[in-house]
Amino acid sequence: MSVMRAAILSLMLFTAVTMSGAGIYAATAGGVYQATDGYGITAFAR
Repeated sequence: MSVMRAAILSLMLFTAVTMSGAGIYAATAGGVYQATDGYGITAFAR
């Protein structure tokens, strides 16, 4: 694999992770969705 191709793939991966993280943050910060952890800890804290 060439250096240029590796750099492009790394940039695409970084962009995808950043965009999905921003989407999750925006969805939970908007108050539309409640955060869950799957273990009931967040429900216990309320």
